Amino acid sequence: MSWLKSTKFWGMLVLALALAGGTAYLLKRRSAKPKVQWETTAVDRGRITARVTATGTLSALVTVQVGSQVSGSILRLYADFNSTVKKGQVIAKIDPRLFQASLENARANYAQAKAALHKDELQATFAGRQFQRQGNLAKEKLIAPSDFDTAESTAGTTLAQVEADRANVKQAMAVLHLAEVNLALTSIVSPTDGTVISRNVDVGQTVAASLQAPVLFVIAEDLRKMQVDTSVAEADVGKLRAGMTATFSVDAFPGESFKGTVRQIRNAATTVQNVVTYDAVIDVENSDLRLRPGMTANVTFVFANKDDVLRVPNAALRFRPSADLVDALKLEIPRGRRSSGEGGSGGAAAGPAGHAKKGGSADGDEAPDRRMVWVLRNDRPSPVRIKTGTTDGSKTEAVEGELQIGDLVISDATLPAGLKPAATGMLPGAGPPGGGPRRGF
Repeated sequence: MSWLKSTKFWGMLVLALALAGGTAYLLKRRSAKPKVQWETTAVDRGRITARVTATGTLSALVTVQVGSQVSGSILRLYADFNSTVKKGQVIAKIDPRLFQASLENARANYAQAKAALHKDELQATFAGRQFQRQGNLAKEKLIAPSDFDTAESTAGTTLAQVEADRANVKQAMAVLHLAEVNLALTSIVSPTDGTVISRNVDVGQTVAASLQAPVLFVIAEDLRKMQVDTSVAEADVGKLRAGMTATFSVDAFPGESFKGTVRQIRNAATTVQNVVTYDAVIDVENSDLRLRPGMTANVTFVFANKDDVLRVPNAALRFRPSADLVDALKLEIPRGRRSSGEGGSGGAAAGPAGHAKKGGSADGDEAPDRRMVWVLRNDRPSPVRIKTGTTDGSKTEAVEGELQIGDLVISDATLPAGLKPAATGMLPGAGPPGGGPRRGF
């Protein structure tokens, strides 16, 4: 019995100790302050390449539309798609029969006008002689004055008729020349050396040139020299300049890059659904004739390229702790005037070893390149003001600021259940490098 009592006693003692230990563990766990989960990225050194991207269309450097100035049906075609033609070469023929008939009619009218002129010239000569004889007789008082007046009138009338006949001859000559030109225009010739990239007619088709010259062919002067017409957004057009190098790719040759040179940035703007774009024209060499007119080009312009610079993720520039997180961790937010982003206190220029050099502008400067990042040091966030430089869209150059290689900049924070969920919105001054709202953390 004593042995049983002793066993029961020790069992109850062990159970009491276990309950006490569990209760203490739960109380300690409940009283322990929950930790914030930080999402961080280490500051590093490397290259930052700033780019502008746009889409465009390939086209021949010089493209000529060949039309018809006369109406008629297509009798023959001497060129087809991809045909190589020379300047002055006949590439199509319009049925000339109507124009040949008009030419023959004009020639007959011209011959008739010349004959009428010749007849009236003879009559004028005769009338002139009669007038001269009547004048001599009138001086001798051998004829009546009325006969002299009649001779004078006849001579003048015949001379006027000669002038009218000469005008008719010139008019008939002009009509004849017009008929010859129209007949010659039935032969459609190439205005330049090049390659036919489009043919819009077939044999037997009737073309009407009464109001507008129909386009029969489109000829590219030289497909070995092409251009890309790109649509660059107005926010990016200021970063481009004539003479800069551009690269582009086409779907026909995936994974392959082509180079070109910006020839001009045209001032004429294009507005589509309130989006303003400008045409940046790129000259492209196409000696192997692989590129074809009409291909879509995905163009990249590199306007800044910096090596070995201190790089900060753009997500860290956008991060701002929420008001609840500030209260829970008793964080101190630096005060100062802000413009777009954080207005800055004295910063530091990044040195070659990745450390910062003291210097910079005074607190309160209103500059869009002054930002604030939060660095995790000893498991606690600390605000650091920096001056930003070139950005590639994902990382930004830190020109000045108390940053060094390996610093963990905060890009997100997850509040545990023990803390109040973060309120929506950000603290004043939060925002991406280019402005615009971002969600709070």
